[in-house]
Amino acid sequence: MSAEAAEHGPGPARHTAGTVGNTAGPTEHGTAEHGPGLTVSAVLDLEEIRAGAPTVVSGADGLDRTIRWVHIADSEHVEQFLEGGELVLTTAQTFRTAAAMRVFLDELDAAGAAGAVVELVDERGESDEAAAEVLRRAAAGRDLPVIVLSRRIKFVRITEHAHRRLLSEHLGRLERAQEIHEAFTQLSLERAEVGTIVARTAELLGAPVVLEDVAHRVLAHAGPGAEAVVGDWLSLVAETDAYASRDWAQIPVGLQARRWGRLVVAGIAAAGAEVDQIIERASQALTLTRMAETDERDLLIQAQSGFVRELMDAGSEDESQARARARSLGFDPPAGARLVPAVVRLDRDPGTDLTRIQLWERALIQEAASAASRAGAATLATGLQSGSFGLILALPGRGDETKALERIFTGIDDLGSTWAVGVGRTSPSLVTAVSRLDSAAQVAEVASTLDVRERVFYRSADVRLRGLLALLGEDPRLRAFAEGELGPLLEDEDAQLLDLLDLVLAHGGNKSAVARAGFLSRPALYARLARLEDRLGVSLDDAESRTALHVALLWWRLNR
Repeated sequence: MSAEAAEHGPGPARHTAGTVGNTAGPTEHGTAEHGPGLTVSAVLDLEEIRAGAPTVVSGADGLDRTIRWVHIADSEHVEQFLEGGELVLTTAQTFRTAAAMRVFLDELDAAGAAGAVVELVDERGESDEAAAEVLRRAAAGRDLPVIVLSRRIKFVRITEHAHRRLLSEHLGRLERAQEIHEAFTQLSLERAEVGTIVARTAELLGAPVVLEDVAHRVLAHAGPGAEAVVGDWLSLVAETDAYASRDWAQIPVGLQARRWGRLVVAGIAAAGAEVDQIIERASQALTLTRMAETDERDLLIQAQSGFVRELMDAGSEDESQARARARSLGFDPPAGARLVPAVVRLDRDPGTDLTRIQLWERALIQEAASAASRAGAATLATGLQSGSFGLILALPGRGDETKALERIFTGIDDLGSTWAVGVGRTSPSLVTAVSRLDSAAQVAEVASTLDVRERVFYRSADVRLRGLLALLGEDPRLRAFAEGELGPLLEDEDAQLLDLLDLVLAHGGNKSAVARAGFLSRPALYARLARLEDRLGVSLDDAESRTALHVALLWWRLNR
């Protein structure tokens, strides 16, 4: 723009171009998303521009383009000076030919400019209609917003206002970003709970926010209208790609390899820069909180485990000293509490991945401790061999012990695995209760071999002979006895005869019951029994022989 043109004052406005509003409308739940910054239409609303009698000659649909900066051009060759998003102001004093105008507009398009305001007046300050017609033809059919001014204005006032507005908005965004940063930093430092983080997120967004797990179960929610959203949550997630169809702002929660949830902003129809920043910081805060909680639990369990192992290895320790150490680890049952030793043993195939077993075991310990806490019982936990762990459960001095234990072990969430629970004898002494974890582990091991488990947990009295055999399983004398009784059948692992022996012993030698259970005819059964007795060298009609074989077969099933 020439210095002479810059000095001319504005004249009265003859007409104004149509403009587009600059404020975003309400979202689905009435919360306004922050609109764009300075737009072309907002500049056209300035008094200085209106004084220039603006006319939009192209790109009317693009007047809502956001302006990144305002640039004044004196030549048609402007591409090298632009980076995109600029509103270019020019008097076009040196390029009012058709070819030069096309070059000017082509370069603006190529550079991604937001628009152009061209002041076309002659030396007397009157509208240059010939130049305006050249510009109209050059701009025809373009998406680029091009505005012609037919009266002289001071561009410096436009740039001053625009740059002040842009800098103010930039400063506002920085201040808002700092506010968001400080809010979530404070939440992290205070180790805020999940519900508090979700509530603060909803407050910053002014919209309902829902935190769900990977199974779409709502873990926390807050914000205006959140109750109504959560009330329909199951039906919403039942829809195919429900979130995408509603275009709700959302973000996964958890480390990339171990996502455990999703944060959904149900009240905002589309994510913007500020929304993205808020939910990203919220996701980070939730992840850190979950990691901190997990680390705390893991450290506590490790400390408790080391203490319990010391008690088990020591064999005896002063009860008052043991209680004092237990209190320092968070285990402080009231006076008169009954201390119950229990061992949980995971079911697993021989080929089960060890890492998976460890993850299951870790999750089970935490779930068992949570279930015990809900039932009002304090816990002291320890890892045992891989795939099993021990608990000392402090039950209230009164009440039904069996019902209390059932409430605890049925309260453990389904984690995609199964397990068996063995329970030892109750004691008021912590040292004694810990010493009985070994017997509880034996019961759990025996319970894990049962084909059908009719109980939530098992005691020694429940596993009876199996329990005894499990306790004596490594005794060489018992091994010699069992192998001597079953030896002829074990030499070539005759599975058919072993299964037949199992049927005979299970039905007390009753041939009719054996025939029905084995779907055998009488002649076929008698032939097989004769063969079995011949291999064993004993009569199955003899009760003592059946008892000896039953003990031997149970031992073999437990130890093979």
